[in-house]
Amino acid sequence: MEPDLTPPATARHATAMPWQWPKFRSIRHKLLAMALGPLLVVFPLLVVALVAWGNVAYDRLLVTKVRSDLAVAQGYFDKVLDDVGQGTQGMAMSYALVSTLSKGMPEVASPPATGAAPAKHRELHVALADLLERHRHRQGLDFMRLYSLDGQALDRPVETAEATLPLPPRLSARMRGPDAQARGELAVLSAAHLHQLAPELEGRTGISLVHTPNAAPTHRTREERAMVAASVAMVRNPTGQPVAMLVGGVLMNQYLGFIDHINRVVYPEGSLPFGSQGTATLFLDDVRITTNVRLFQSERAIGTRVSQAVRDAVLSRGETWLDRAFVVNDWYVSAYQPLLDGDEQRIGMLYVGYLEQPFRWVRYAMLGIMGLIFLMVMAVASVLSLRWARGIFRPVERMNDTMQRVRDGDPGASVGTTATHDELGQLARHLDQLLDVIADKTRVLEQWGTALDQRVNERTRELAATNDALRQTQQQLVRSEKLAVMGQLAASVAHEVNNPIAVMQGNLDLLRETLGPAAANSQVELKLLDEQIERIRMIVQQLLQHARPGEYAGYVDAVNVNEAVKACLLLVNHKLTQQQIAVVLDLRATGQPGINRHELEQVLINLLMNAANAMPAGGELTIRTRDLPPPPGEGDSTGVAIEVQDAGMGLTDDVKAKLFQPFFTTRPDGHGLGLWISLGLLERYGGGIGADNRLDAQGAVFTVTLRTDALMPNGESR
Repeated sequence: MEPDLTPPATARHATAMPWQWPKFRSIRHKLLAMALGPLLVVFPLLVVALVAWGNVAYDRLLVTKVRSDLAVAQGYFDKVLDDVGQGTQGMAMSYALVSTLSKGMPEVASPPATGAAPAKHRELHVALADLLERHRHRQGLDFMRLYSLDGQALDRPVETAEATLPLPPRLSARMRGPDAQARGELAVLSAAHLHQLAPELEGRTGISLVHTPNAAPTHRTREERAMVAASVAMVRNPTGQPVAMLVGGVLMNQYLGFIDHINRVVYPEGSLPFGSQGTATLFLDDVRITTNVRLFQSERAIGTRVSQAVRDAVLSRGETWLDRAFVVNDWYVSAYQPLLDGDEQRIGMLYVGYLEQPFRWVRYAMLGIMGLIFLMVMAVASVLSLRWARGIFRPVERMNDTMQRVRDGDPGASVGTTATHDELGQLARHLDQLLDVIADKTRVLEQWGTALDQRVNERTRELAATNDALRQTQQQLVRSEKLAVMGQLAASVAHEVNNPIAVMQGNLDLLRETLGPAAANSQVELKLLDEQIERIRMIVQQLLQHARPGEYAGYVDAVNVNEAVKACLLLVNHKLTQQQIAVVLDLRATGQPGINRHELEQVLINLLMNAANAMPAGGELTIRTRDLPPPPGEGDSTGVAIEVQDAGMGLTDDVKAKLFQPFFTTRPDGHGLGLWISLGLLERYGGGIGADNRLDAQGAVFTVTLRTDALMPNGESR
């Protein structure tokens, strides 16, 4: 019985909707409309949208670049301030200045009321002035002056006029107390105050204002003030008492080397394409006091002023300007950032920018090229679309005729040979075979379904069998990633800690050499300092072991664990006494495990401090040592155990599960590395550490196990 291929009424109704235009009922017309419609409508809209988006994106790109340029300039400016503070602080703490000042402090503090100063008094002033001048030149500062605590100059003879002038009040206000630390800050000084600090710098102030288009109206004709990057540091005598104030800094007015260096850092040669030029400027209020913007070919625009729009945004409202701006005589892509003095008052601006015109011409050229490309694409696409449309609708029309003949009952209807060899041509050939092979394809699909079900079941069993292995692999990968991060962090911390250790050790050796025989009275304290410095060095070495374990290995000794426990108690005794924690010792271990003593002490101190932190209100801390029972069939003990029991809140199941993972901590100020590092140290020597709650009372107990036949870190027997 032949199937009824007559379409249902709903299908016939769907093929002839009354609202459809008659000429678009044919696939021929639809394909032509689809091919030419985007070319005539969508492409022009796309060009307009792309041009609009390109303008916005290009402007954002320019602003993003100038924002990054401003960040670089601000970073260098902050470095200059830090260098001023560090240079002043370094001189204030120098042994040469303190010793020179201490030897003549009575004469400097109480100069003769009348008459010429004695020769010794003048020599002291000359020595101080020479010392400060040499350090100022070495640090690249413009001035460095020494004042008494009441603000009187100490580095000039009394008969010199500047010696009687007090410290400028703007810099004197930086000292908030005897413990204030030197830091570089900006300050605006009058011409008289600058004369007090450095009379030789007066030639760089007194800038004549130049008429600038778009600037805010003003009646001023000159800028007499000075912007300085200055720092005030307290000088202390050997007993730590403040005896003087040291003032150092640089004058920013017409500091051409500074602004040129910023320009080279931000805009190195070749960094700006299309012939654009980068500029940098430092403003005092709205006046350019140092700049590489040019009025003419060789004349800098010092004395010109910023536009009123920029001044209102940056100085009045405290905003950062990131936009195009008119700079002296042309438009620049500009970034202005307010500069603050020590009182957080806006006193000027830092500016960087580059010439906009080359980028503007490039943008117009790019837009023109894009428009031309789109016109060419539209022309070529129109021709190709018409040709490809014919290759689509002709095979479809033949297939439609074939289906109509089949519906009319023609069993021999077929599409026949088509000129196309694409998907439509293949579809036409497959249509001829469809009715004959549909049954075979159905059987093949059923077989595929059965085979697929079997493969899914087999794969499910394989996945279930390997699920545990995958979970272990995932945990190992997470642990490896954490170890890698910890290694990088450990190497960085070790590098930073080694520098102060070297300074401490050097100063301790210098102290012994300076005291000479008098050091015998403090031999115990000095020895304790040596031991603690060595302990810090060992801790640094252990950090490096986590970063590069193959390059560092501890020295293994037979350690008396009872003595190690007592030594650690001495180091944490202040903590235990402060929290009123009673210590109960039960030291019965006789075996001596092989381990690095300093590493064992690090583990024990970490456990003792954790126990103390678990008992903030006091309690009883119990420490036991014992020999571990020998394995079955062996007569001698092969290890010792050290138990640290506290009387705290104990451990929850969740805490116990994560206790030895890196970066896990229950304290808000903890780092979560102590127990993880301790476990790593012990495992290198064949030991371990466990944690559980006490059975006899409330609290936790941590048990350290060590082998008396421990292995060396490289795996060899001790």
